[in-house]
Amino acid sequence: MSTVSRRPALTPRHLTRTGERLSFIYLERCTVHRDANAITAQDAEGTTHIPSATIGTLLLGPGTRITHQAMSVLGETGAAVCWVGEHGVRYYASGRALTRSSALAEAQARQWANPRSRLAVARQMYRLRFPAEDPAGLTRHELLGREGRRLKDCYRAEAARTGVPWRGRRYTPGDFTSGDAVNQAITAAAQCMYGITHAVVTSLGCSPALGFVHSGHELSFVLDIADLYKTEIGIPLAFDVAAQGEEDVGPRTRRALRDRINETSLLNRCVDDIKHLLLPEETGSPASDDDRDVVTLQSDGGHQVASGTNYDGPDDYGDMLW
Repeated sequence: MSTVSRRPALTPRHLTRTGERLSFIYLERCTVHRDANAITAQDAEGTTHIPSATIGTLLLGPGTRITHQAMSVLGETGAAVCWVGEHGVRYYASGRALTRSSALAEAQARQWANPRSRLAVARQMYRLRFPAEDPAGLTRHELLGREGRRLKDCYRAEAARTGVPWRGRRYTPGDFTSGDAVNQAITAAAQCMYGITHAVVTSLGCSPALGFVHSGHELSFVLDIADLYKTEIGIPLAFDVAAQGEEDVGPRTRRALRDRINETSLLNRCVDDIKHLLLPEETGSPASDDDRDVVTLQSDGGHQVASGTNYDGPDDYGDMLW
């Protein structure tokens, strides 16, 4: 009988890697079933088959129902499932993606637990967002101040580029239509990015809660990573969508964002950025070990030993625990 530490790798190791999947699929007012290794979305217009192994994130909007078997196949393939509000905003809950290796989670915990390394990672995140500026030696308050100025500059520059009037960021939680078209587009893009980065973070085995800039929320690290691409992708795209008209801003933003993510290979970049931030001096790639199914025990002196063994010595039943 195989033990937990020695069982063979499961089938998801042969499935599409995170960086090669569809960024997200948004469904609303339908019932999600399973058909073999695909999921189906059934509504009044018919049934659509979606290969589950190609999904990065499944966003479930209002009026959706999902079966146990559908969740089972999504879990087997490592897809993230997020329950969101109408228009894809208001992130409510998520189903955890399949992970095996704890390499990046342990690296994240080490970097987060030390105040110095936590600040160093925050500074490196700022470098990724604004490569023309050097954040070395800046305090957290100074980092936040510079970020605020860069965001204001970004809003003004995009308004000038697209001709869309900008009167400031306005968003009322729970009321998507309370803002003007560009604010609606910014909100829709941000919420979709949260779902996408949540899928990548969990697929790599990281903790969504241990943030380096954000803190106190179960998705702090997700917000950290999503913000890396705010001024480069999210905000410019939102102004482009708003410049095209005020009708159906939410759906048009999601479609445009999905195309932009595919064009820029953002999922691959997101994976690389997370590994670079958490393991800056590592030459190996923990992502190459995503399919490991190995459990060890911690011993003295930082050593790890094989699990499934009774270290009190062999007895009448042998030295295996199970």
